Amino acid sequence: MCEQFNGKNMKFYVIGIDDNQQQYFSPEIKEVISAHTVFSGGARHHEIAEPFLPQEYIWIDIVVPLKNVFQQYQSYDEIVVFASGDPLFFGFANTIQREMPEAEIMLYPSFNSLQMLAHRLVLPYQDMHIVSLTGRPWLKFDQALIEGQSKIGVLTDNKEHIPWAIAERMLEYGYDNYIMNIGELLGNKEKERVSTLELKDVVGKTFQFPNNLILIKTKTRNRPFGIPESDFHLLNGRAKMITKMPIRLLSLSMLDLRDKSVFWDVGFCTGSVSVEAKMQFPHLEVFAFEQRSEGTELMQNNARRFGTPGITSFIGDFTQSDTSGLPSPNAVFIGGHGGKMNEIVTKLTEVLTPNGIIVFNSVSDESRNMFLDAIENNGLKLEQSITIKVDDFNAIDVMKARKSLN
Repeated sequence: MCEQFNGKNMKFYVIGIDDNQQQYFSPEIKEVISAHTVFSGGARHHEIAEPFLPQEYIWIDIVVPLKNVFQQYQSYDEIVVFASGDPLFFGFANTIQREMPEAEIMLYPSFNSLQMLAHRLVLPYQDMHIVSLTGRPWLKFDQALIEGQSKIGVLTDNKEHIPWAIAERMLEYGYDNYIMNIGELLGNKEKERVSTLELKDVVGKTFQFPNNLILIKTKTRNRPFGIPESDFHLLNGRAKMITKMPIRLLSLSMLDLRDKSVFWDVGFCTGSVSVEAKMQFPHLEVFAFEQRSEGTELMQNNARRFGTPGITSFIGDFTQSDTSGLPSPNAVFIGGHGGKMNEIVTKLTEVLTPNGIIVFNSVSDESRNMFLDAIENNGLKLEQSITIKVDDFNAIDVMKARKSLN
């Protein structure tokens, strides 16, 4: 949703509930309910709350698209909303604040579902890292895995991010160093269930929804700073076709990725730069491009080997690729150009964010001059160039260009 709705002079009473079919409401909450006629929530909330509602009431279902829901809200001055758990915990109160920032909110929270699961497990949770996969991409979850968080609380959905799919993804990328605690229908005294399982025992099993997870790390997975090139799957076994570790780390340093959000790797070959970038900066969205068809298998194998899920790769001529649907990069590494340096830099300059960075490793005077000409043609400024030599390989110029803020 992009537009904001007029919430001026509107008041929301947001009541947190769990899955208990015999809900307990305090006298204060009962008074709020009895004093109103307009209510809202999901279908599950409606079923639970209905016995407490006045005889004549209006119910507004919270269903997508939410734009229609908020348009209905604008017909009323006061609305009582039922939401799950703590409505400020990835909840509907946040949505109201975003869409109607001028509206007044009175909050009556309950325990959120992850708190309830921790209570059932008698598990201290003050150090738990929280991730929501409810209608959200894998990015934050992947980041938590790569960082090696000791406890990860996960809010699931009933589509792509079910316990089975989560366990399968973790095992695919080598994160078998967690056990999974699963809470089903928490708060429903007759039906709730809590399970503690090895990941391999979760795959293939279905669980009642709503459910959530707490992952507990059983051992620390190695996360090296700098991966030796000999550890990667190589293109036809050719060691010269991979960016050497010292050069790779210098390139990542120049890209200044800590405060970036989107990284493109053009000409990824084995995927070593993308993999290293994702391992060291797991918050990044990484998009990698390679002309050789072998790149697909190489990237998959290396990402799985080093535990870096979330790298999106594309095969084909980058200059002909449709990148219009991708987020604009803050930083780009050019690992190969196929003689089309100017075309590549031109295309990148069009989408690179202001103050964005391009780094290129030149192995010859010819490629160095091609890069210098390309950045000059596109109004980028050469900010840094460092010459480095590794073992008996030729010296390499690591060059950094920046797009102006204008």
